[in-house]
Amino acid sequence: MASFFNFNRRAGTVRSVKAVDVGTRSGTLRKHLETTLGSGTIEQAVLLPQGEDRNEWLAVNTVLFYNAASVLYSVLDGTICNDELCPIMNAGSQYEYLWADGVKVKHPIKLSAPRYVNALFDHVEEQLDDPSLFPRGVGGKFPKDFLMVVKNILKRLFRVYAHMYHSHFRSILALGMESHLNMSFRHMVLFIKEFDLVDDRDLAPMNELISRLVD
Repeated sequence: MASFFNFNRRAGTVRSVKAVDVGTRSGTLRKHLETTLGSGTIEQAVLLPQGEDRNEWLAVNTVLFYNAASVLYSVLDGTICNDELCPIMNAGSQYEYLWADGVKVKHPIKLSAPRYVNALFDHVEEQLDDPSLFPRGVGGKFPKDFLMVVKNILKRLFRVYAHMYHSHFRSILALGMESHLNMSFRHMVLFIKEFDLVDDRDLAPMNELISRLVD
């Protein structure tokens, strides 16, 4: 876990992929998702399976979206995206993001893009590892504000994608990552839209691409 103000995580560190073991039926839901993605369309994969709990579906997908974003960004972290090249966390010239998690950092502060993203990932990891937010096994209950927790996580993960697209797309093309990035982003945006999880104003930096990939 991050220390109190740990904005100096070693750049380029590959994070552990989170196990999808939240809720009581995470294994079943994960297999359903993998099967649908493998044999159907992403549009089908985001739909709540019949008879399943909405919160468990949100939880399983939130973990998967975190894993996808962290793996993609790890390729850029510290080399292509560093303090010198990305002194602010932004999505183009019109959108700049300040960091605050409401717990350790209550007042928004300006961070370089890699420090912002790693602080964001640290915070999301802490939430995913907290069984009071993402319960494990039989008997675990989701908190009353679980939907808001998921909304905040996905809003922040969206910002990571927005920065990668606006600031590093040429590098992503050179690395041959375009199709993987587009597929991961499209999957998350379709899920966001299906369950109305992120406000339109927060999606605005990527409206043009969203209209091409999703609408």
